[in-house]
Amino acid sequence: MKFDILTIFPNSLDSYFNSSILAKAQKKKLITIKTHDIRDQATDKRKTVDDTPYGGGPGMVIQIEPVYKTLKKIYKTKSKNTQVILLSPQGKILDQNKIKQLAKYKRLILIAGHYESIDARIDKFVDQKISLGNFVLTGGELAAACVVDSVARLAPGVVGKTESVQEESFSEYNKQTKEFNIEYPQYTRPEEFRGLKVPKVLLSGNHGEIKKWRSKQTKQRK
Repeated sequence: MKFDILTIFPNSLDSYFNSSILAKAQKKKLITIKTHDIRDQATDKRKTVDDTPYGGGPGMVIQIEPVYKTLKKIYKTKSKNTQVILLSPQGKILDQNKIKQLAKYKRLILIAGHYESIDARIDKFVDQKISLGNFVLTGGELAAACVVDSVARLAPGVVGKTESVQEESFSEYNKQTKEFNIEYPQYTRPEEFRGLKVPKVLLSGNHGEIKKWRSKQTKQRK
């Protein structure tokens, strides 16, 4: 699985991508993550990529030309195995169903906006838009990282045990109730902490009863 991120702050996500599961997955070559600096396609000495908005208004808008040039530099021929995604408030809100759909592609190209937005003409060159929700971020880099993290962990071999992915929160969707499952509560040692005890059923060794308890807890946590 390949991930490309177009951004004006290419080093902003380095520490996250070089830590934990994502770092191990890259080392094993299960996934690749590359960032591409939009400023490299600027035409002036100051590497300017933004300008004031037509029609007036506060803030600055990222210009279409450097974004387009960056995209075309890394994606010359359109492929059905690739999706170009704009992280945008106008996008479809990300959920686990969308993550599963994205995991079917071999390559995701994520465009992270900044400032007020990217020139709206970029819409003609993307396959879809994604939003994390109804709130505002300073830039799209964090949103891009969330997409990379959530999709990458569905790639074969990235998460050690398949069961870890199958049983976790949001792994199942009930079409009738239109709700995702929320994983049952987890406990580990010590058995008691400041009077708070681990449920007895989890200490019983009875796997049938443990399964029933976890199923019940999952339904109650919605």
